[in-house]
Amino acid sequence: MQKRALITGITGQDGSYLAEFLLDEGYEVVGMVRRSSTVTFERIAHIQDRITLVAGDLLDEVSLIGILREHRPAEVYNLAAQSFVQTSWGQPVLTGETTALGVTRVLDAIRMVDPEIRFYQASSSEMFGKVREVPQVESTPFYPRSPYGVAKVYGHWITVNYRESYGLHASSGILFNHESPRRGLEFVTRKVTHGVARIACGLDEKLHLGNLDAQRDWGFAGDYVRAMWLMLQRDEPEDYVVATGETHSVKELCEVAFAQAGLDWSEHVVIDERFLRPAEVDLLVGDPGRAQKELGWERTVDFSALVTMMVDADLELVRRSMG
Repeated sequence: MQKRALITGITGQDGSYLAEFLLDEGYEVVGMVRRSSTVTFERIAHIQDRITLVAGDLLDEVSLIGILREHRPAEVYNLAAQSFVQTSWGQPVLTGETTALGVTRVLDAIRMVDPEIRFYQASSSEMFGKVREVPQVESTPFYPRSPYGVAKVYGHWITVNYRESYGLHASSGILFNHESPRRGLEFVTRKVTHGVARIACGLDEKLHLGNLDAQRDWGFAGDYVRAMWLMLQRDEPEDYVVATGETHSVKELCEVAFAQAGLDWSEHVVIDERFLRPAEVDLLVGDPGRAQKELGWERTVDFSALVTMMVDADLELVRRSMG
């Protein structure tokens, strides 16, 4: 019998890659979208005729219960959230409602409708924040440095709580930064690669950035959604760090991206204090050892291949927009 999966946040970067992956695995895919005037289907346009889209909201548990009752998924992937760290300072309460309490509403709906449903929660490396050890593993204590990170910690622990209290097959993936050509323009990787493309095409001269020394563990989103699926195929639910184990600075990101377009980054990048965070997270780097050993997960795209893939995609996008 064909398996059915529900993805919240299907219109986002991860949702679109996960939907593609599950379709290739023979799943029937149901995607939850909010009724909103600003929802964009651009990332899933090429597969929209192969998925079922339903209206629902993490702020409304009744809508979640209704979707589960009607569509009876075997697996639920909760990828929906207010997921931009910078925005979480300006909208801390909304971030808490969606990114923290939204997880509780999904788990509670599963508990009531069908406790056999397998659940994946999108946890985040931002939970580690002011890191207690390097590299970070599943047992590293959390010390979030933003309202987003705090909300993700809540979502993570409520998933553990429902797993242990109700016996749900609920797993969290503590995903480190994962990027792609589908990343939103507000994220630094895409801001850089899209900025490079605009400069290369003569549309801009400068790129304004914040802390160039901040380091992140960047991987390819297409690799990371495979880890989500692998977690739900295991007999026992568990939490996993998904990362590359390598760290790169924003400066390195600039060097690789500008070089791909034949440019010198130092001639175009401007440090702008508007983009400095109130509380910076300095060094996030994950140890994917458990995911590699227990899930058999490996990344396929390294840092420079990821950045050049994104620059090439943005060059094509900008050129197309110029006619």
